[in-house]
Amino acid sequence: MRIVILGAGAGGGLPQWNCGCTQCSAARRGLIAPMTQSTLAVSVDGSTWALLNASPDLRQQLATWPALHPTSLRGSPVKAVVLTNGDVDHIAGLLTLREKTGFTLYATDATHQVLSENTVFGVLDPVLVRRETVFLDHPFSPLPGLMVTAYAVPGKTPLYLEGETPELEAMGEQTVGLRLQAGGREAHYVPGCAALPDWLVDHLSQAAVVLFDGTVWSDDDMPLSGTGAKTGVRMGHVAMRGPAGSLARLGPLQGRRIYTHVNNTNPALMPDSEARATIMAAGWEIANDGMEIVL
Repeated sequence: MRIVILGAGAGGGLPQWNCGCTQCSAARRGLIAPMTQSTLAVSVDGSTWALLNASPDLRQQLATWPALHPTSLRGSPVKAVVLTNGDVDHIAGLLTLREKTGFTLYATDATHQVLSENTVFGVLDPVLVRRETVFLDHPFSPLPGLMVTAYAVPGKTPLYLEGETPELEAMGEQTVGLRLQAGGREAHYVPGCAALPDWLVDHLSQAAVVLFDGTVWSDDDMPLSGTGAKTGVRMGHVAMRGPAGSLARLGPLQGRRIYTHVNNTNPALMPDSEARATIMAAGWEIANDGMEIVL
C-alpha cells in the first residue's frame, strides 16, 4: 500500500490567502514549506489510485504528482474518491473532476445527501460518476486489493450546515475515520476528530500508521494568534496538547503517528517552536505535501 499526502493543510492551506500570522508569513518568505488542503492518494499497484477527500487544491495536487497524470489521451489513474465528511475543504475539489472521466464516489448516506442537495455537484455526470453509499463498520473495496472501512468518530456537521446550537461531538455518519488494509498492513486516516474516547484509542492501536487530525496545537490557537475567536472544540477538532489531547491520548500507540490537516495558525509548523519540539520528543511527525508512506 502506497499513501501519498497530496495536501497536509487544513481549510485555507498555508499560507492562507488573507492571513498574516507567524506561520503564513514564514511560508511566504520561504522559511517553512507551504501546504495545500487535506487530500490523500492511495494505491496498491501503483497504477490505479483512490483519493481520500477532494480538496479545493485538487487540480494543483494532481498536476504535481506524476503517478496521477493521465496515461492516455483522455483518462486518469484516479478510479475512486472516498469522503470523510462534507466539509468544504474535503468536497470542493469534486468540481475539478467534472470533465467527463469516470470514477466511483464513496461516502456515507449523510454526506451523499449534502452533495445531492447542492445542485452545483450535478456537474458530476451521473452516467460516468457512480455514487456508492458507505455503511459504517462495513468494509468496501474502492480498488482491487484495498479494503476500506469507515467508522464514526466524534465530530460535527459542516460549518455551512450548522444550526444555532450545533452538537460538537456528535457520533454518526457526518464525520468518519477510514481504516485502510492491504497486504496484511493497516493504516488509519482521521483528518477530523473532536475527542478521543477509550474505544477510539483502542481502535487505532493495531495500525502501522495513523494519520490523525493535527488542526490545532492548543484549543485556543486562534484566539492567541489574534486571527479569530473560535476554539478547536468549537471547530470540532481535538487539540494536540493537554491531558485530553492527542499527544497524551495516543501516546501508547506503537505505530507511526503523523499529524495531518494542520491549520495555518498551529505554532507546531514552526521548526524552532516549543510545540514542534514537544511533538518530536513524543515520536510524532507533521505531514508535508508530497510525503509518501509505503506499507
